[in-house]
Amino acid sequence: MKDVSTLPVALFDSGMGGLTVLKALSRRLPTEDLLYLGDTARLPYGTKGAETIVRYTLKAAQKLVDSGVKMLVVACNTATAAALPQLRERLWPLPVLGVVEPGALAAARASRNGEIVVIGTEATISGGAYQRAIARIRPEAHVLGRACTLFVPLAEEGWMDGPLVEGIARRYLADIFSPAVTAARPDTLLLGCTHFPLLQAALQKVVGPQVRIVDSAATTAESVEAELTRLNLLRRGGVGHCRFLTTDNQSRFARTGSLFLEQPLKTAEVELVDI
Repeated sequence: MKDVSTLPVALFDSGMGGLTVLKALSRRLPTEDLLYLGDTARLPYGTKGAETIVRYTLKAAQKLVDSGVKMLVVACNTATAAALPQLRERLWPLPVLGVVEPGALAAARASRNGEIVVIGTEATISGGAYQRAIARIRPEAHVLGRACTLFVPLAEEGWMDGPLVEGIARRYLADIFSPAVTAARPDTLLLGCTHFPLLQAALQKVVGPQVRIVDSAATTAESVEAELTRLNLLRRGGVGHCRFLTTDNQSRFARTGSLFLEQPLKTAEVELVDI
């Protein structure tokens, strides 16, 4: 009978953004095998209705589970916000973790004055998942959500900085972080989408050096380690390997995925699957 601890940890995202979580996880747990699925054929999830997001997410999750895994990490803020309860019910007793709670915890820890701005997809922000999560952790905090829909295609294209990216960021955020704003200035910007870390340098220029920018990747990796430890599922010894699945265009996945991973990813390393 196979030792469950040797099975891979599965990660799912609508595209390549979840690779930021995979990168953090591979650094924190280098002995773990990781299986990643990016549903690029249906990207973006953030502009779709909740029922559609849930349906797509359940199908993608089942594809990973059928491969044999010991944990599912929903490395997509939109899917976490819309479908985490349904995933946990459908896949029980498999442990399922999302990125919203770890991201909320990171922002609550980082903010000095409790003024926090969350940026994400339309579905994530309108659903209010981050606002509720931060309120549970730090009830006195004031959280403002702002949907930044164009950031996802920018990241997927590998457009990370420059006048165009900064101009779009200012269009979304200038009214909040402008020096002319007289209200209490937010001191923390939470990247509520796993695509957004690629744009961090440009965002920092727009919001100013005094604003802390946080994302859920590192905190999610901490949560995964803690859960695997609690369940006695950590893989002991060996060197972990990563396997990549996509639902569309392997060469594009490899090209853009290399930017997210900050290391080369070859087309031959990406498997095309149908869900």
